[in-house]
Amino acid sequence: MPAFFMMEFEIGYLGLLITSFLAATFLPITSEVFLVSMLVLGYDPWITLFYATLGNASGGWFNFVIGRLGNPDWLKRLKVPKDKIVRWKDKVQRYGHWLGLLSWLPFIGDIMAVALGFFRAPWFSSFSFILIGKFLRYLVIVSLFILGWL
Repeated sequence: MPAFFMMEFEIGYLGLLITSFLAATFLPITSEVFLVSMLVLGYDPWITLFYATLGNASGGWFNFVIGRLGNPDWLKRLKVPKDKIVRWKDKVQRYGHWLGLLSWLPFIGDIMAVALGFFRAPWFSSFSFILIGKFLRYLVIVSLFILGWL
């Protein structure tokens, strides 16, 4: 087993929390693998659900705050096409904080959380929907494991 995986299990729930946080950022990390691995090793399913959700939601909230701190000039410097900016602004204005429910999706979920912050979606409802979306995703994974389908 690679050393990185061993480190994950040596630091247990804290490792899952950190991995889940990092997975919610733009880093190419998948927290589901670590979550299921910990379940296979006998870690408590409900505690793993708690730490995975807390870590991943915190990462989503971090992305939201980064977006909120964002400056439109940065988008120009990064050469983000104006049509993409307009599309995301339209999505945030149309769907608002509901986009937070989809923030668990790979890569695009990170962009959704940043866009919610950047285009000034209400923070409390955005944070709440990010938390709910992340929780439901991990609840499905833990439930499938408990049922023996994973």
